[in-house]
Amino acid sequence: MINRRNWIRLTGTGVLTSLLTAKYSYSQKAIASSQGVSIEWFGHSCFLFSNDQGKILVNPFTPLGCTAKYKPPRPIVDLVMISSRLLDEGSAAGLPNNPQLMVEPGVYNVKNIEFQGIKTFHDREKGRRFGENVVWKWNQGGVNILHLGGIASPISIEQKILMGTPDIAFIPVGGGPKAYDAEEAMKAIAMLNPRMVIPTQYLTNATEANVCELQGVQRFVDLAKEADLNINIIKGNRITVRPQDLPSEGTLVRVFDGSNLITN
Repeated sequence: MINRRNWIRLTGTGVLTSLLTAKYSYSQKAIASSQGVSIEWFGHSCFLFSNDQGKILVNPFTPLGCTAKYKPPRPIVDLVMISSRLLDEGSAAGLPNNPQLMVEPGVYNVKNIEFQGIKTFHDREKGRRFGENVVWKWNQGGVNILHLGGIASPISIEQKILMGTPDIAFIPVGGGPKAYDAEEAMKAIAMLNPRMVIPTQYLTNATEANVCELQGVQRFVDLAKEADLNINIIKGNRITVRPQDLPSEGTLVRVFDGSNLITN
């Protein structure tokens, strides 16, 4: 029998180092998976995701049209992802700290986080009116996040396979020509089966209805109640989600009331 000392001598220190490195890596992942992620809504489809792994901004905008009364989001971040080149969800000019920008579908590794951009369409005409939309998928703080951006097209089987089953899905619900309406959002929920849904891109008090084709969030809330989904109205525009906060079954819908949004 080879004892532990002889095993180390025969195999060298490389195996032991690998084991210790693997253990350390596992420990770091365990810490990350337990801490969760802080989520702040800036309006429309713009969110900031923050924890010890980094600060990630999705879909910053220029205030015009449906975002005219929102203050332009300018937090200091490490990374920015945009879903399209439309100014209400793809305007990264003027951000401090010169963050890395991701705009195209594909797989990226930044700050030891793997991101996947999945091509979809921004309208119901296969992109003929408003072009492509990029859905972003990643894990932060042990939470699998899927941000659908400004999707308006049905999710295909191939796209569903790439999107997987998210812990949190950010889904547009306000309708109009460039985003899901409430009924389409419910179909997306049925296909993706997320553990939590945060609706995006709906009419708020900070949105000028006369220049915006979006509807309010109430129609979506009504349909979610009819489907026996658990509805939770969040005061303000910030929450923290940890893996242990997610429901073990069913889907929890968390709706920001937007009372803490900073507006122009």
